[in-house]
Order: sequence, then C-alpha cells, then structure tokens
Amino acid sequence: MALLTFKKGVHPHDHKELSKESPIQRFPAPKTVYIPVCQHLGSPSQPVVAKGDRVKKGTLIAKVTGFVSANVHSSVSGTVKDIVDIPTVFGNRAPAVVIENDGLDEKDYLSPLNSEDRAVLIERIKECGLVGMGGATFPTQVKLSPPPDKKIDILIINGAECEPYLTSDYRLMLESPESVIEGARIFLKILGAQKGYIGIEANKQDVYEKMDAILKDNSVLKAVLLKTKYPQGAEKQLIYAVTKRKVPAGGLPMDVGVVVQNSATAVAAYEAVKAGKPLFERIVTVSGSGINKPANLLVSTGTLVKDVIEHCGGLTEEAAKVILGGPMMGISVAELDIPVTKGTSGIVVLTDKEVQKEEYEACIRCGKCVDACPMNLSPFHYIALGEVKQYIECEKWRVMDCMECGSCAYVCPAKRPIVQFVKIAKQKVLAEIRRRGAK
Repeated sequence: MALLTFKKGVHPHDHKELSKESPIQRFPAPKTVYIPVCQHLGSPSQPVVAKGDRVKKGTLIAKVTGFVSANVHSSVSGTVKDIVDIPTVFGNRAPAVVIENDGLDEKDYLSPLNSEDRAVLIERIKECGLVGMGGATFPTQVKLSPPPDKKIDILIINGAECEPYLTSDYRLMLESPESVIEGARIFLKILGAQKGYIGIEANKQDVYEKMDAILKDNSVLKAVLLKTKYPQGAEKQLIYAVTKRKVPAGGLPMDVGVVVQNSATAVAAYEAVKAGKPLFERIVTVSGSGINKPANLLVSTGTLVKDVIEHCGGLTEEAAKVILGGPMMGISVAELDIPVTKGTSGIVVLTDKEVQKEEYEACIRCGKCVDACPMNLSPFHYIALGEVKQYIECEKWRVMDCMECGSCAYVCPAKRPIVQFVKIAKQKVLAEIRRRGAK
C-alpha cells in the first residue's frame, strides 16, 4: 500500500519514543486555576462572572463577542477569586478568571443532545467552546459554517501529529478510537459531506490498524495511511496528500470542498453532543530530554505549566528551553507561570546541547530552504529583505502564504532564523494592507 504524502518537506527525528508508551493519565486539578478569556483565534471572550461567584466544572465564565470567538468554561468547581492580567505564551499579559478549587468536582454540563439537525449541532459546538486543538485554535463552529456557495464534499480528520515529541493525539486515537470516529460522524452530518478520511502517519501503524478494523464496513469514512514527514499535518499539505486537491494561494480548504478537523477536536465534539461536556481540559504531551518523566496528561485549562512540569519529576539539570507546542512551530517561553489552554498540545523541554546558541551566518544561496518549503516559496528572500528592513517587499515573494512551519530553518546550513523574519515581515505587510485599505 503506497503511503499518501505531499511534495517537499523535511524528516526531523520524531523523538516520540520518549512518551508514546505513556498512557493518558489525569493530572490532579490544582488548588487554583488561571483561565484566560481568550484561548482561541479571533475576538477575546467577555467574562460573565464576577469576584465571589460560585462556579462548577463546565460553567460558562466568558462568552463569545463576535462571529470568530469561542466560549470559555470553568475547569474546576469553586469560587471566582478575581479577574486579573496574567502572562501569556506570546510574552504579553491578558485577562484571566482566577478560580479557587473547592475540591468538590461538581459539574455543570449541558443535557445530552439527540438531534441530528445541522443548526442545532453547530449551536451545541459553539455553546461548548470548541476550537481547533491541533494548535491553531480556530473556533470550530466557524469552520463548520462555510458560505452557501462553498460546497463541502470531503471531511479530513487530522491524525498526522507530525510535530516531533508530541504523542497526545496518538494516545487519544489509540485509547479512544470510537470517540474519534463518532466525532467525525457528527462533522459529516453537519457538513453534509459525502466522504470522510482519518489521516494517520505511518509511525502510528497500530492506530491505523485499529481504525481500519473498526471502519472496514464503512462506505463513507475510512482511515488512510500517510508518509511520516513534516509538515504532513498542515492543512494544505494534508488535503493534497489525501485528495490531490490543491488549495490555491491565499485560499482556504473550503475553496476545494474540504474541511479539516483535528482528531482531538473530533472527540471534543462527540463529548459536547453526547454528554453535554464543554471544552475545559485537554491532553498534553510533556516530553523532551530536559524533563525527568515524560507523560501524556489530561490537564484542566488554567493549570500553570510549572505545576505540570513538577508533576513530571521537574526539569533535568541540563534543561535549557521550554516550548509550548512542538519544537518546529511551538513557542519558547521565558517563564513557567503560564496556564495551559485549549491550544496547548505539548510542553517540550530541550537541553543545553539541543539548543542552538551560535550566531547565524551569511546565506550562501544553497537553495535548501527552497527545496524543503512545502508551499513552494523562496524563504531566503525574506531574511535577505528583512536584514535591510525591506519587509514590505516580501509581499511580492508571497510571504503571506508562508505557514511558518520552520522547514526552511531546519535545513538551513547557516542556521538563519528565517521564521522570525517571516513573522516580522507579515506584521509589516498586514499593516501596509490595512493602510492601503483605509485610503
């Protein structure tokens, strides 16, 4: 059986052996949680609780404020102590609801839903605050509501988990394959799609075999095996691998009749519909050579990263960098008093030997970044223009099409920080686009 894949990409060591044999364990809910009111792309949610209010696990604490927004719920039962600004993974500070856990674990779920009506199902997913759990955190109800002229005929469940170290989706699919499948069926019902695929990388052969056995008589939904390559889990690359459809530059998956949802998001949808459970916890992989006891933990949102690390035996003496997410697209943090959110797929700790410290060198135009780029861009242009502050010129070289996967930086022999320059260029280009639109 030929493995499905896309063009270009890279093959980093996946390091998944550190945590893949660790079954999912529930992390004990902390005494205090710090739940950000914005754990998603789009408009921050508006708090609907005040200091002194009593809440339960699943109680709505912050409500959507726009079309692209997501509800936020309490992850513990207890008392709201305050609403304060706390550090975020992005280095700024943002509002969070501080709740003192009373240890009673009382629940405030919605009633189970038996309806198959599309509008009712979408409203339930919106009520429960679902977002993309692969890291993008795009509100799920928006993704499931394409314009009338965008006919969706294919659903893809993303089970690739191509980032090194991360095994949370792997363990979820291995331990709860039926829940992933039931969530996929809910998405198929909402979208009216005729075909669904669960894409699984070849380094998860056991998951593929389990899914394939369950779906062997299913004419609509099937498991497909993908080549182990980075970034196989990126939407456009996954769509091409599975369907051979090419999302146009500047376009979206719905432009080619496809919607992609993460496997963990599928399980969250199943729990929202069948159990009325809001999204207030997620599986987090804690891994890397700088952590003493790698694990896959079911963690309440609002739990501080430092507490999760301490639960896993703490940092090793050689620990040098903590990354939230995977090492390719995750963000390194300077402090550990940052809460786990709906988008925290992993906590990866690298050692001093694994962290690049030397200065980057001059570009030799070797073309390795071009050969690796899955979006067929010319990444060396972005850093060359950035070094002379010509960021706006990057627009001509399609910088806005870059998904910041880091493949270019991974293969660069000069160790140039291409992604960092891309991020700056995008900010400058967006500002220029807004300026032009204001005229």
